[in-house]
Amino acid sequence: MLVRDGEKAADILFDVLVIGAGPTGLACAIEVQKAGFSVVLVDKGCVCNSLFHYPSHMTFFTTPELLEIGNVPFPSPNPKPSRNEALQYYRLVAAHYKLDVRQYERVERVTGVDGAFTVHTEDRFGRPGALKTRKLIVSSGYYDLPNYMGIPGEELSKVFHYYNDPHPYFDMDVMVIGGKNSAAIAALELWRSGARVTVVYRGSGVQPHVKYWIKPDLENRIKNGEIKAYFRTNAVEITPDAVVIETPDGLRTIKNDFVFAMTGYHPDFSFLESMGVRFEGPDKLPVCNAETLESNVPGIYLAGVIVAGSRTNEIFIENGRFHGGQIARALLGG
Repeated sequence: MLVRDGEKAADILFDVLVIGAGPTGLACAIEVQKAGFSVVLVDKGCVCNSLFHYPSHMTFFTTPELLEIGNVPFPSPNPKPSRNEALQYYRLVAAHYKLDVRQYERVERVTGVDGAFTVHTEDRFGRPGALKTRKLIVSSGYYDLPNYMGIPGEELSKVFHYYNDPHPYFDMDVMVIGGKNSAAIAALELWRSGARVTVVYRGSGVQPHVKYWIKPDLENRIKNGEIKAYFRTNAVEITPDAVVIETPDGLRTIKNDFVFAMTGYHPDFSFLESMGVRFEGPDKLPVCNAETLESNVPGIYLAGVIVAGSRTNEIFIENGRFHGGQIARALLGG
């Protein structure tokens, strides 16, 4: 264990605490554990909480081997694994390594300094707790914090920032705001389940980086008039029965029952700032050593998508899963 001269191992409960038990957090814990350190993970939800909240029948864009962590093979009969297959895989990996995962424990704040951090938590019943650790890895992702539009009516119960299942919206007027992958998938599935779908996007067309088998499907539905689309357009107000949009030709009011605002997500910058992590530039890139992933705060390491700040399209499971190895090597060399 990481024990300083004159201290006893019993004075510190864990060598490393990982905030976030998603694929990258699990990968970090595995690599740190394999390097000989004691480790615990804390997550405000379940293991792989963000993946759990993806649409239940979603498939990944990538292949199984690029989602593997801990040198555990990901067996799948499909060239692109499903969300359910991934959840099962990561559960099995966590069990295989006997990882200590404290689920449904929200981290409220962190106090202390390098070598003696205290992580203050609260469980789902509001009961406080505390865990002591020498080092801290933050791998909290970004999916829990949507980018709000900040328009009147966004707080209405008919507005969602997450899409899961199309069935409840059969024979309903549904607006999907956004033009990237999540919006395109939602629009197509809603239409195929009998919803009357309108897409609103500020760009000039469907985003070029939408998955290659989805983009032409959506464009053809729009071309055939099966899905209505307004480009170079913004929603400006949501009411119980309509959405007001600002088009290149002026304001229009669209009859509406439900809205899916697929406007993206961002890391919890305020939580990182509360620990003293600094940011640089308009993309809020956290100050972080590219080799060790240690932030400007000694003893606090960053992993996964938060390393890229607001550029959340740069780091995925495929490359974030290697961050644990970088951190483990840094701890061994420290």
